[in-house]
Amino acid sequence: MKYGLMSVNTKQTKPNIQHSTSNIQHPTKPTRARSAPVGYDLDDRLLDYAARIVRLAESLPKTRSGNHIAGQLLRSGTSALANHAEAQAAESKSDFLHKMRICLKELRESYRWLLLCKTVPLIKPASKFDPIVKETDELAAIFFTSIRSAKARPDD
Repeated sequence: MKYGLMSVNTKQTKPNIQHSTSNIQHPTKPTRARSAPVGYDLDDRLLDYAARIVRLAESLPKTRSGNHIAGQLLRSGTSALANHAEAQAAESKSDFLHKMRICLKELRESYRWLLLCKTVPLIKPASKFDPIVKETDELAAIFFTSIRSAKARPDD
């Protein structure tokens, strides 16, 4: 199914189940470098990401374009943190997938705003945006993979 609207079942047929989405990395080769330590919690990573977005938005120039982009970036860049918490408290698989898709959508939006900041550039040198752009891309990949994995799991 595309990432469009999904029908909502108003009957609660299953208990409120918390779905874990930790970011544990399992290397396939012993020599493979890890981008995050084993057991690195996705909640912590999203909290750090949201804090970095807040600091970045506060550092953008106080111009018409800077204020607009800062507001958009604050909304989309901090949304994944809250929506991930909602996904963990999902009432069904479809609810979980819906919340995870919202996280992915907001991260993709943040990625575009960050690319715009870098292209303009609103902060010089533009390379200052590289680490947060990379983290946005990595988080989006984590959510994409989590959504694909959850869709493949049979319903409980």
